[in-house]
Amino acid sequence: MQQSDFITGLISFINSSPTSFHAIASARKHLEANAFIRLSETEPWNIKAPGKYFITRNDSSLIAFTLAENEPAASGFRIVGAHTDSPGLKIKPSPLRKNHGCVKVGVEVYGSPILNGWFDRNLSIAGRVTYLENNGTLHLKLIDFQRPVAVIPSLAIHLAKNSTAKPNEINKETELAPLLMQSPGDDAPDFSILLLEQLKKEYDTVHSDNIIDHELFFYDVQSACLSGISQEFITGARLDNLISCYTATLALCHGTGQGNGMIILSDHEEVGSTSTSGARGSFFRDTMERLLPNSEQRLCCTAKSFLISADNAHALHPNYPDKYDHAHAPLLNNGPAIKLNADQRYATNSLTASFFRFLCKHAGVPVQHFVMRSDMGCGSTVGPLISANSGIKTVDVGVPSLAMHSIREMVGCNDAWYLYEVCKKFFELEADRSEWTSISK
Repeated sequence: MQQSDFITGLISFINSSPTSFHAIASARKHLEANAFIRLSETEPWNIKAPGKYFITRNDSSLIAFTLAENEPAASGFRIVGAHTDSPGLKIKPSPLRKNHGCVKVGVEVYGSPILNGWFDRNLSIAGRVTYLENNGTLHLKLIDFQRPVAVIPSLAIHLAKNSTAKPNEINKETELAPLLMQSPGDDAPDFSILLLEQLKKEYDTVHSDNIIDHELFFYDVQSACLSGISQEFITGARLDNLISCYTATLALCHGTGQGNGMIILSDHEEVGSTSTSGARGSFFRDTMERLLPNSEQRLCCTAKSFLISADNAHALHPNYPDKYDHAHAPLLNNGPAIKLNADQRYATNSLTASFFRFLCKHAGVPVQHFVMRSDMGCGSTVGPLISANSGIKTVDVGVPSLAMHSIREMVGCNDAWYLYEVCKKFFELEADRSEWTSISK
């Protein structure tokens, strides 16, 4: 694969994935196109080696794996983990409010977005709806309006100069409600009718008059795109962490090694990962227990496995250099960054960092490192959660990015490509080379 083709595919993946549900649907298409077989948690698994399989949970998390001739208990899994969700605005169950002839949509803030950027943007709606078919059966469908349907207008500077100057000055209940439409009557329209109209527009096979429930989010309709005078950057929404999801999926599909590979794409990282489909949940553990029912073999497998937890890192911001430890501040387009934290907010240690550097050398990829300033708090990711619950050796890495958690983030094109190259090399390692994941004592 050429770098230009990879970048084109990455941008398409981001634009087609406005929610975690859509991200999993996009990943599924890539896996199925590469002959991965879908498994169901409600049915027995008929797994044969060699083989390629995947399973989803809640339509928002996914585990895919390749099995080689050698048993997982003998060689372990090479795993890349990422998360499918991004900070944003989630629509409330009964959202419509009428105020002075305008209909607004009530939202909850999901995760920790930079709220200022959501003002004066053309917003659309996407997510999942449950509806009752006329034959009495319940169904789930993804929907995506794919056009501007709402906006959160700023208050004019003449009326309140600093009303939206800082995120903590924005009232999340009263100032973040997107304006959806005007309505001349006294009551707000029925939101379920609007959803039903969109559902039938997207799916001509739907025969229903009743929306039961929904999980919907607003998103910016402006597409991700190349930027910079030499098009060396990617700007767009949800780069954290769809870049890692796309990279992991393609690397597993394109890797040609003899070992056992796996990707774990988890939902709800931005809100703590405590859910059935989050990294604190049982999805990975349940999958491993079904793959290796024998506990002794399963423990041998996890002890021989290695996890690359891929989640965007903070790049040095040229306008705010004093916010960084300059000895550990990655630059755009200079390679993925190894993330370290003494308080174990990242799972990296000297052994796992050394292996990743070793891996980058063999992939011909530059590598950097990131450590937060000691007087500032540090974020986390899925790496420590999976590592702590399984005992799997883990390194936390990420593509350096600017404006993390903004409605429009920024990364270097080369860095996304470098991460793909090193993950692909990871899956291509020779199965019988013990030095790949261990160091002689």
